[in-house]
This record gives sequence, structure tokens and C-alpha cells, in this order.
Amino acid sequence: MTAVNLGIPTKRHEHEAEPLAPRRITRQLNVGGVLVGGGAPVSVQSMTTTRTSDIGATLQQIAELTATGCQIVRVACPTQDDADALKVIAKKSQIPVIADIHFQPKYVFAAIDAGCAAVRVNPGNIKQFDDRVGEIAKAAKDAGTPIRIGVNAGSLDKRLLEKYGKATPEALVESALWEASLFEEHDFRDIKISVKHNDPVVMVNAYRQLSQACDYPLHLGVTEAGPAFQGTIKSAVAFGALLSEGIGDTIRVSLSAPPVEEVKVGNQILESLGLRERGLEIVSCPSCGRAQVDVYTLAEQVTAGLEGLPVPLRVAVMGCVVNGPGEAREADLGVASGNGRGQIFVKGEVIRTVPESQIVETLIEEAVRLAEEMGAELPEELRGLAGPVVQVH
Repeated sequence: MTAVNLGIPTKRHEHEAEPLAPRRITRQLNVGGVLVGGGAPVSVQSMTTTRTSDIGATLQQIAELTATGCQIVRVACPTQDDADALKVIAKKSQIPVIADIHFQPKYVFAAIDAGCAAVRVNPGNIKQFDDRVGEIAKAAKDAGTPIRIGVNAGSLDKRLLEKYGKATPEALVESALWEASLFEEHDFRDIKISVKHNDPVVMVNAYRQLSQACDYPLHLGVTEAGPAFQGTIKSAVAFGALLSEGIGDTIRVSLSAPPVEEVKVGNQILESLGLRERGLEIVSCPSCGRAQVDVYTLAEQVTAGLEGLPVPLRVAVMGCVVNGPGEAREADLGVASGNGRGQIFVKGEVIRTVPESQIVETLIEEAVRLAEEMGAELPEELRGLAGPVVQVH
């Protein structure tokens, strides 16, 4: 009798495909310890929805975002009270904090003095911004603080609106490059650029043009993307198009939903494109007339039961004998169901057949055992759930 060979990879997960295109070559920035551009992994950002002046609530939300996989967080700074809170927030946050500045140039200097990891400025919303670029560039350069030039369709400079008639890709790009050139005049190039629009087609065309015109790292975003479902689709379509061409260095999914949902969607987009090591991946069939078990419920229960499993496992939950055995055999762990029973596969081997009522429990046990084999630190609720090592002939 021989033990099942788990074949657990130690580095790149065997199910991960190669990226669709080489990454665009850019300058590299250091945003509070997170490298951006220059071949660094694409990072996921979000933005707090609390009043920044409420330090406790803001830090609590940042902690929740960090736990969900957010790597850089942006906080709004519309008032003096918000500016006064930046020093404490920047110091106590577990991830780099970017101050988001509109309207008042003085808050740019306050954010730099507070030790924020970077500052986002929206030139179209800051009066006489171009006249202050020299001062901002000096302060940012002295402090080693990168600047993101964030151009938005809804706040485009009036001169460009008059020139182009509306926020076209050309207008967005011209605005961003103009502002970047002003910083370059002061020998400041620690710049990241975004050209956001609520229409994914306009947004994609703008970033394509921008990527051809400069070598600055680019932050991707579909602004005002909408409620969770609509915003997820728009962001996935736009980011997928650009990232598959190697364009994009940081992303933020803008949703009318809690910011942790933005982070979940952003991470899933990167995982789906092979730009981030996949975590737990549930492969489940959409069900059809051939299904002999309730696939929907099985998939939901397995997903819920394995939430927080910190390893790259592909788990296949299949409902019939047509594609089920093949998909289950290709996954790390899987079940092919039929006639009230489920064949449990581990790394391509059938290790047992269980009644339908035990499928979820068995899959969870085996997933936890695989995670322990990989040396994972399991969440408390999953500890002790591993099943025994099963021997096969």
C-alpha cells in the first residue's frame, strides 16, 4: 500500500498560467515600502470611507482592508481636521497611506509633512495648481514622497474641456502629460499617473495612449464604476484588457460597496490573469439537466467552509459524470458526484467514495490536511479538521 503523492508545489502553483503579455517597462517608485512599476507585482489599492479626522474608525477600516489583502490605502483629506489626523494614521497604519488631495494645495504640504507614503493630487480640482508645482515638487523631493497625478473625467481642466468638447481619451492624456511636464521642469519624476473615466472603453483607450507616451507607472481605475455587480463587471473588463497587454502597475476597483469588497474583486482580477499567486480557487460546474446533486449548494457550502484557507488550492465541485471526473482529477482536490454519492479525488487519485451528505465535510477535511502538509498557519476555526491520511492501492 502506498500513500497518495500530494505533489504540493513549493513555488509557482502548477495550475497558474503564464501572464498573457510582458509587463510594460516603467520607472519604479517606492510607496512606503511597496514597490510600484519597474517589474514589481501589480498592487491592489482601496480607499477608506470614514472621515479621516475620525482616527479610530479610519485605522479600524484600514486594518480590515489589510486583512483582506489591500496593499496601499488612500484617505480623503478635504478639511484641516483631516490633515491634522494624517500623522497618526500614517504612523499606525499597517500598510502605506496615500493622502487624497482636492481643492486645497496646503493639504499637499500637510500630507508630506505628516509622513504619508505618497500624495494623490487632482490638478483639475486644485485652483492655481500649476503655479504651486515648484513648491510641491521641492517638498516632495526633499521628503522622498511620490506624487500621483490623478486626472478624472468629472474634474477635467476647463481649458481641455473647451478644446476637446468632452473628456475624451486625448483630453485625459494631454492633461496628465501636461502636469507631469511641470514636475519634470523641477527635476521631479517620482510620479504615478491615472486617467480615470466611468466608461471602460474611454478609460482603456486613454491608458493605451498614455502608456505609449510616457514611462511612468500607471494606476488603473474605472471611476464611479457603480454598485457592486455593475462596478465589478466594468472594472474586470477594463483592467483585464489593459493588464493582458502589460499595462498597469496598481489598481483600485471603485464600487458603491464596502471597500473590502473592492479589494476582494481586485485580488480576484489579478489572480484570474495569473498576475498574483492564486489562493483558494473553487471550480464548480454551472449545473445542467445531467446534474445528479445540488451543485449550487455544494459549491456554496465548500466555499464558506474553506473561507480563510491561506494556501493556493484548486478545489473542483462537479455534479455529473460527463466533465466531473476529468475536472476533479486535474484539481488538487475534487469531487465528482452522481447517484447520491461523491468520488473524492486528491491529486488525480480517487481516495474514497462517500455519500452525498458527507461530501462537504470530506472536502473540507482533505483541504485542511493539504494545507497542513504545506505548512500553512490555519485560522482557528479550521484547526483540527484535517482528515486521516488515506492509503490507496
